[in-house]
Amino acid sequence: MNNNLKTLTNGILRENPTFALVLGMCPTLATTTSAINGMSMGLATLFVLVCSNVVISLLKNLIPDKVRIPAFIVVIATFVTLVQLLMQAYLPGIYDVLGLFIPLIVVNCIVLGRAEAFAAKNSVGLSALDGIGMGLGFTLSLTVLGAIRELIGTGACFGLHIFPDNYGALVFVLAPGAFIALAYLMAIMNKVVKK
Repeated sequence: MNNNLKTLTNGILRENPTFALVLGMCPTLATTTSAINGMSMGLATLFVLVCSNVVISLLKNLIPDKVRIPAFIVVIATFVTLVQLLMQAYLPGIYDVLGLFIPLIVVNCIVLGRAEAFAAKNSVGLSALDGIGMGLGFTLSLTVLGAIRELIGTGACFGLHIFPDNYGALVFVLAPGAFIALAYLMAIMNKVVKK
């Protein structure tokens, strides 16, 4: 059980994909203009991570080494397409905002890296736990970053106005604000993890 718990919690703090490993920066910086966008992108990535880790772990002994990476990409692309179609059908508002970035999950370093480094070498159960842990860590980091950017930039969080309408530093909703907020959050996470 200790190994399972360690695998599950690994991606949340010590090896957080965003704050510790600094992976997946394209969706991190581009989709976190609001908390709901960050959370939605994180959940889509979590789903792809868990499903692709499980399938790759199941197929690891059947895939020849010469075509390992292309096979992993095909598996990942299958689940990304599924997420994209489901989002387009059932969450059209979120799909309109994230639609361009959903296909980029296929080449996201987090997903492909976990397939190569973990799922191809471990059991199905551990691979599923790793996908959940890394996906939760990524989802939490995108949600927190999005919430901070939305709160400082517009005075709202998850669309609920907390400060008056005339409040807000627009720079935090724009690209420079993503870098500023991410830098501060990374510094805080590094301080917390080192303790």
